Amino acid sequence: MKIVVLDGYTLNPGDLSWSGFEALGEVTVHDRTPAELTTRRLDNADVAITNKTLITAEIIAACPNLKYIGALATGYNTIDIEAAAAHGIPVSNIPTYGTQAVAQFAFALLLELCHNISAHDKAVKQGRWQNNPDFCFWDTRQVELAGKTIGIIGFGRIGQATAKIASAMGMNVLAHDEHHSDEGRALGEYVSLDELLAASDVVSLHCPLTPATQGIVNKESIAKMKDGAIIINTSRGPLINEQDLADALNSSKIAAAAVDVVSVEPIKGDNPLLKAENCIITPHIAWAPKEARARLMAIAVENLAGFIRGECVNVVNR
Repeated sequence: MKIVVLDGYTLNPGDLSWSGFEALGEVTVHDRTPAELTTRRLDNADVAITNKTLITAEIIAACPNLKYIGALATGYNTIDIEAAAAHGIPVSNIPTYGTQAVAQFAFALLLELCHNISAHDKAVKQGRWQNNPDFCFWDTRQVELAGKTIGIIGFGRIGQATAKIASAMGMNVLAHDEHHSDEGRALGEYVSLDELLAASDVVSLHCPLTPATQGIVNKESIAKMKDGAIIINTSRGPLINEQDLADALNSSKIAAAAVDVVSVEPIKGDNPLLKAENCIITPHIAWAPKEARARLMAIAVENLAGFIRGECVNVVNR
């Protein structure tokens, strides 16, 4: 079985092993694949493994040997799953590898917004403290989270893991999700989106990107939020209308925001958030701890092993 990894570098820049895949077949790993080379590289492949490299209907049609496509991510919008299904090709994703890592990162972003730790560390190392007339100083407001309300939009595994951290910090938890569960009710109060926006000091996005959620943070929804609220996005960039958020930050309607994802990645130089006030942008790294990536690798291998056994798992295009 010929297995081709189209863009392996992001998952494994050298600190993990491809040996699990190598035990299942003949493996070729490309760090990156330009669009014009995708068809050529998959020409004789039985298995395509991709993270963000596009596999379109045209590519699928041009690769008659292709029998299985594995996504090295939870999201699979880079793969034409309908075209794959039409050719009898199952597509599997990785649904649960990064729950704790992403929840932890959401709070890392929130805590940085509350304390601006990196900026104060830099100020100390520039000599500000040793030359200060007082025993301490702070350049930005310092925010205590205990007693404040966090509204979590999308209350699946990651949203619920974020709620557990919020509760440990003494925060009140509101949740909005089309699906309600007993586990969710034990962690927070389900409310309508408007109720969540009106009551939350912090809004954290953990929902999938769908037609219903695209642009869910926009000038209309921002207008319903508390003045001085904080927005966190570790989910999908297009959940936010970035110009509307930038305008709200620049007018101080929103006190601060932190995003690990943007609408087009890598980020474009004209993204309005780059020049917005009080906005942290990180390069889509919430998923990146080695522990999480190792889980991802192991699940991807097991997905393919299941296909070989005739027991497909985590299939998104049945």
